[in-house]
Amino acid sequence: MKNIFLVALLSFFITDSMAQNVQLHYDFGKDRSYLTSTVEMFKPDKWGSTFFFVDMDYEVGDVNGVSMAYWEIARSMNLGKSPLAAHLEYNGGFGQYYTPDYFGAYQINDSWLAGLDYNYNNEDFTRGFTLQVLYKYIRDKQDVSFQLTGVWYMHLLNKKMTFSGFADFWREDSYFISGEDVVEVAKFVFQSEPQLWFNFTSNISVGSEIEIGYNFGGIQGLRLNPTLGAKWEF
Repeated sequence: MKNIFLVALLSFFITDSMAQNVQLHYDFGKDRSYLTSTVEMFKPDKWGSTFFFVDMDYEVGDVNGVSMAYWEIARSMNLGKSPLAAHLEYNGGFGQYYTPDYFGAYQINDSWLAGLDYNYNNEDFTRGFTLQVLYKYIRDKQDVSFQLTGVWYMHLLNKKMTFSGFADFWREDSYFISGEDVVEVAKFVFQSEPQLWFNFTSNISVGSEIEIGYNFGGIQGLRLNPTLGAKWEF
């Protein structure tokens, strides 16, 4: 559910001065079968907007409880009355794993991003998109990198259904295990998460997400992970 803040920025801005939601997804991709929760908050003000979200995975492998925690926080500053905004962002997290033979933990490298947002909404705010061009620094890994992000939303059937999602493309050296060796095989990463929600009320939604990754999350090549989800809007 990474970068859902962009969908929030596009859709929540026109409905509430402040928006919060909680999502719970069951991931039934290959070798996954676990739950992920997402907590989001978006708050606009006269200077711009602030957003954060926290993702947690549960019961992955033999881990009891939270196996991974990840969060992002972003601040956008309006550039006059233009559709552009200055963007600052931080990403980071950690995880743990357990087997009958050993226990370990890992770090999701801290990342700092800065750049520009371009936002568009149609007149009745039933559809829109955001484009981002960002400089990206990944601690202990990538001093100079970039990230391109596109986000979209579309309300259908008098807002009974919502199609939304994001796509990220960035520069990062990725390492994978081949036999007993660790080899570098990729320099670019792609991730996208299109979602389709059926909105029973303004508070309750159910739907699905397809997590699309290429050289993402330690998995070489293309991987598709479908989920079933529920969402509560506060």
